[in-house]
Amino acid sequence: MTKLNNKVAVVTGGSSGIGLSTAKRFVADGAQVVITGRNQEALDAAVAELGDRATGIRGDVANLEDLDRLFAQVQTQFGRVDVLFANAGIAPFVPFEAVTEEHFDSLFNINVRGLFFTVQKALPLLSERASVILNASVAAQSGIPNTSVYSATKAAVRSLGRTLAAELSPRGIRVNVVSPGLIETPLLGKTGLSQDELDAFGEQVTQQTPLRRPGKPEEIAATVAFLASDDASYFTGADLVADGGMIQV
Repeated sequence: MTKLNNKVAVVTGGSSGIGLSTAKRFVADGAQVVITGRNQEALDAAVAELGDRATGIRGDVANLEDLDRLFAQVQTQFGRVDVLFANAGIAPFVPFEAVTEEHFDSLFNINVRGLFFTVQKALPLLSERASVILNASVAAQSGIPNTSVYSATKAAVRSLGRTLAAELSPRGIRVNVVSPGLIETPLLGKTGLSQDELDAFGEQVTQQTPLRRPGKPEEIAATVAFLASDDASYFTGADLVADGGMIQV
């Protein structure tokens, strides 16, 4: 497949999970791919897996100096960005009464502030008719217990998708959102839930999902790849919900 042939794609949080699966799909579709991650060892392993059309740049999206360094290197190496997947995020779950300032700030710093400035810092490099995809969640549209702050960050991402689509449209830049449901990724193990709680949560969500299974990272990657390609040339401001029907049925 060559739907992204000769395109330059940047994927934040690209060393595991949905980010890595999407980077693999972008490479398979012909793109040169730049991935970011906070852990150098994981980043190096991902680049080795992706092959010679991938570049890894260590950085934290919550650190604006890291974002400046990222896009300075992209500019030097490639001169432009055709596809940006703002994917980096965290998902610790905490009961509302147990939310601390640190929990609140860390989630908003990465999931909202980091995503916002990722797009802003990339803006000078975005080519005409570039595609920007923001990773949100079905949590933005449903009341899932213990996710008050996480869900609020993803609702903010969905709102940004609409606003940025309107603001960047004069340049022909498309901005869309993908909202995954329950996906089998390493992020599930970082929610702060015990294994028993995680199993119960997974079973509950699976029972609420008409397809009766969690999604795979590759399935979200395929959705993102569609939004990145010219096949989605008339999509902007949209939210593609990939949740097995969880909140649709």
